[in-house]
Amino acid sequence: MSHNSFGHLFRVTTWGESHGPAIGCVVDGCPPGIALTEADIQPWLDRRKPGGSKFVTQRGEADQVQILSGTFDDGAGPVTTGTPISLLIENTDARSKDYGEIARAYRPGHADYVYQAKYGVRDHRGGGRSSARETAMRVAAGAIARKVLGAGVAIRAGLVQIGPHRLADDQIDFGAVEGNPLNAASADTAAWEQYLEDVRKAGSSIGAVVALEVTGAPVGWGAPVYGKLDAELAAAMMSINAAKGVEIGAGFGSAELSGEDNADEMRLGPGGQPVFLSNKAGGILGGISTGQPIIARVAFKPTSSILTPRQSITRDGAETEVRTKGRHDPCVGIRAVPVVEAMAACVLADAMLRHRGQVG
Repeated sequence: MSHNSFGHLFRVTTWGESHGPAIGCVVDGCPPGIALTEADIQPWLDRRKPGGSKFVTQRGEADQVQILSGTFDDGAGPVTTGTPISLLIENTDARSKDYGEIARAYRPGHADYVYQAKYGVRDHRGGGRSSARETAMRVAAGAIARKVLGAGVAIRAGLVQIGPHRLADDQIDFGAVEGNPLNAASADTAAWEQYLEDVRKAGSSIGAVVALEVTGAPVGWGAPVYGKLDAELAAAMMSINAAKGVEIGAGFGSAELSGEDNADEMRLGPGGQPVFLSNKAGGILGGISTGQPIIARVAFKPTSSILTPRQSITRDGAETEVRTKGRHDPCVGIRAVPVVEAMAACVLADAMLRHRGQVG
């Protein structure tokens, strides 16, 4: 299996399966001299790990990260050395027996069939490599990317829609995300929680939309044509499990706008610097950051593992019904929030290093 790496100068390779002994990643291209310990990474993993509330899978993984290489303590505390940083998380609560019934049956909505067809073999235990368990390592890599970017770049995401319930733009409050079990960008989630509780008790699942906001990124990151920052952000978001749509700025809403409404007009501000009067472009023009907030949204489909029997087929060519047992998220968008942030951090760290390499 190829394509387990992403990034150019800041490059991340992940490895491992959902029910294997461990998962891990290698981060290559991190500059030297950056203070880094497990304590810098763990808080971000704690936001993503399972079992945090009744609204997410109850798989009991601590997700304790270990740094195996790439740092050195010269007496003032561990710092990066510029060499590959290897990270490891042990799997401690896999229940492979839960997946015995689908060893030869294909779960609708999952990658079971296409993995079997492409490779001639698949790990049915929790989906193996196709499991969202892999995203823990993206979050770990994203923590390192944040250190590269520095405190001046703030990356925030939050749930803004779950099923039919959605927030208007003027209702979004990223400061409320860590204060509720849904990772929602709102402090008022009572109706959302009741709705999701009903979905969970019914053994079903529901989709969601996660909004992303990046502030502090300067003008100039990204490259025209084939290195566009928005294209790379979109590709990174679409690589997240269950992601089915990405929009930058006004996104699909742009189709309803006139040229006058869509244009982000400019005036001169202090020091002769441009001031944008709107941000329909989402902070990126021609594939290059404008210095405005970078805005994006990611749509996630409902979790495919549900208790309701669904029609499918087996490897042996028989028709069957599949009812997925095990521990699953009723809404994958909740735990996708820190993953969206992490992928944005990795893309932006790479863009920053490439910009520095090209123009100094």
